[in-house]
Amino acid sequence: MEGLRIDKWLWATRFYKTRSLAAKAVSGGLVHLNEQRVKPARALKEGDLLSVGSQPDIREIRVLGMPRRRGPAVEAVTFYEETEQSVARRETNKEQRQLDRLSEPKPEVRPDKRSRRQLNQLRGR
Repeated sequence: MEGLRIDKWLWATRFYKTRSLAAKAVSGGLVHLNEQRVKPARALKEGDLLSVGSQPDIREIRVLGMPRRRGPAVEAVTFYEETEQSVARRETNKEQRQLDRLSEPKPEVRPDKRSRRQLNQLRGR
């Protein structure tokens, strides 16, 4: 195969559960091809660099092949590789989130609706 639509490729390699979700992500700017925004119908080639996801968990992926169908996850992994910088960045973000969770105070009892709203307001959510 020469190329495959970017939304089909993301669906077939199991980054998104449905093709329509993949198309919405591409249209919404969550997926970049070679550091540029693209449309869902854009064709991918082997060697292209994709950025998938939103801050802070952006995956940088190099396209290794074109799947013929949406197969099992074990098969889907063979069509791409994640860059070393991307893996390292995601690991540090994961560790930081775990440390942030540990530093939050844990209440004795579950907060009521009013208390939850106040906590969310303090956290900026």
